[in-house]
Amino acid sequence: MKEPRKVDIVEDGALSIHWNDGHRAVYGARHLRLACRCANCEDEWSGDRRLRPEDIPADLRILDVKPVGRYGLQIGFSDGHNTGIFTFQRLPELCECEICKGPAPR
Repeated sequence: MKEPRKVDIVEDGALSIHWNDGHRAVYGARHLRLACRCANCEDEWSGDRRLRPEDIPADLRILDVKPVGRYGLQIGFSDGHNTGIFTFQRLPELCECEICKGPAPR
């Protein structure tokens, strides 16, 4: 499993993670906030989204990051949201870099 070696909040309020495989991923705050699967953002029984993209500010920033055990991170956002846990298994799937996204479909 990928594990973070270093986690930082970078100057634009994004999250930077240096993974143990050498990859550095930068996650935009709004991108992560929209991907949150906590009970406030997603119905735990039906999976229906409660979170509406139009309710998330474009200038959202990450304010703090706390480790959760050895499996994830709890992220505090500038809109006051801080209940989601982003696992080390899921975070690589959320990376939007060209390496992780792969080549554009033809």
